[in-house]
Amino acid sequence: MGRLAAFSLLALLLAGLAAGALAVARGEEPGGIEEVWIALFGPPDLGPVDFAALRRAPSRSDALACAADICPLAQADAVPPDFAAAGARLREIVRAVAGRQPHTDLVFTDRWGEQDRYVARTAWLRCPDTVTVEIVGRGEGRSSLALYIRSQVGCPVPATSHARLTRWLDGIAAAAGIEANKG
Repeated sequence: MGRLAAFSLLALLLAGLAAGALAVARGEEPGGIEEVWIALFGPPDLGPVDFAALRRAPSRSDALACAADICPLAQADAVPPDFAAAGARLREIVRAVAGRQPHTDLVFTDRWGEQDRYVARTAWLRCPDTVTVEIVGRGEGRSSLALYIRSQVGCPVPATSHARLTRWLDGIAAAAGIEANKG
């Protein structure tokens, strides 16, 4: 390879890196990294989940909290407890916890069902995860949930989904526990 060709290749590489850095710096602004993810992979909301039929693909970029009777075909990473809260109240608690998560937006709510979807993004590269939460009734004044986090892009930090799952479950349990202690 000639010296001019090597220099041209290096200049092209540096221009690409500069464009990528600018996209990351712009974040959610027009021309930012979120638009790059959409252009490459499509909309960040990956759609609804049928927990009863869910089969997980071998992946390090998803995380599932679900009881075996709700997700009989999927191996869960965690099993959420049954909460001493009616389903509507647990859904409010989940929404409050989601609202405190950084870079997280409610993108769909099932008005007649019990499933909500959020898009949560990593701080730096703004990689999108779809967080699907379904509330499940467990009898009078009791409920549980199924929570599935799927990475659209599979960003370089696959443990993000598991860490996010733990944060959400801990936040929901704390909020439900504090509420139960007040009652």
